Amino acid sequence: MTDLFSPVSLGSIQLKNRMVMAPLTRNRAGTGNVPTDLNALYYQQRASAGLIITEATPISAMAHGYPATPGIHTPAQVEGWKKVVQAVHAQGGKIVLQLWHVGRISHPSLLPDNALPVAPSAIKPAGQAFTYQGLQDFVTPRALELAELPGIVADYAAATKHALEAGFDGVEVHAANGYLLDQFLRDGSNKRTDQYGGSLENRSRLLL
Repeated sequence: MTDLFSPVSLGSIQLKNRMVMAPLTRNRAGTGNVPTDLNALYYQQRASAGLIITEATPISAMAHGYPATPGIHTPAQVEGWKKVVQAVHAQGGKIVLQLWHVGRISHPSLLPDNALPVAPSAIKPAGQAFTYQGLQDFVTPRALELAELPGIVADYAAATKHALEAGFDGVEVHAANGYLLDQFLRDGSNKRTDQYGGSLENRSRLLL
């Protein structure tokens, strides 16, 4: 009889049971948004789950939107994640990296050179951003130019390559909860008139 403790295959990943740890943002990265020994210990302690999906992990310097979130876009970050993966694998666990771009849910103080956050359209989100200086109002983002969108796709591809280099068993693309890919999907935040806006097919184009 199948139960939670029965093995299962998830694509090419063989899981020892059917329990999956959901992504949980911890804000525990070190200098340069690099995973530390604390991150490795945290995931090692949870390696009895059949599969761990990591906390959402920014794919580029412009993808960050919260303090101390570990990225996957620098060599130091890749080395930090290697320690995490090795700790989980040493306990017989499997772990995939959740790829993240927050889009407009950010703040200039969290981005390179105090840049404006990017989004499908220049529409300010409601609410406040968590920053190193405390809560601050969201700002009106900069609408991504059409020519920039292949670069976003390339950032996801590079992040996937880096995740595999770090030893992860796979990746998950975060496309929900009001972040960049979801911003493209929703007509409330996507007012584009090019091939990435308007119809559902167009609004799905970046994700697909």
